[in-house]
Amino acid sequence: MKVAIAEGHPVTLSPAATIADGIAVRRAGEKTLPLVQKYVDDIVTVDEEEIANAILLLLEREKTLAEGAGAAAIAALINRKTPLSGKKVAVLVCGGNIDVSLLSRIMERGLVKDGRLVRLRVHLPDYPGALHRLTGILAQHRANIVETSYDRAYYGVNLGDTAIDITMETRGPDHIAELLSALSASGYTHERIL
Repeated sequence: MKVAIAEGHPVTLSPAATIADGIAVRRAGEKTLPLVQKYVDDIVTVDEEEIANAILLLLEREKTLAEGAGAAAIAALINRKTPLSGKKVAVLVCGGNIDVSLLSRIMERGLVKDGRLVRLRVHLPDYPGALHRLTGILAQHRANIVETSYDRAYYGVNLGDTAIDITMETRGPDHIAELLSALSASGYTHERIL
């Protein structure tokens, strides 16, 4: 619709994948366009990441599940895409037709962005008890390990050493900084994996 308004007539767009498939109309309608031209003041757009963040925000704060198209208006508001700051605004949130696999990915990415889920690669000597010592440090700092991948052959480790990728639930960025500091203080070489 935004392109049709700019061109003054319906335009057919190329197909595009989006999590807001309910509003991914490739061509503005012949009857709809004149109504939008007459009654709509502005059209704003949001990107996939903004929509995903809006879906997660609705889930966490409002306990409301919305599909991508249903969360697009919230995405526009929270990303200040409209000149409505300071005004009373009503937004319709609709549609819960969202694939659970997509929802799972949105939630996981949101946790990573918020610093509540982090993956670190830690190098350590490969001898009995080395992993126990490492997990003791993490437990002492109240990080919850949710996944590990232990590897002796990859990541450029020396013979007699190993690398472990550890995914952990944390309380946020400050907690991650605390973990990194504790690992450094204990002599571990580590890196955050994005």
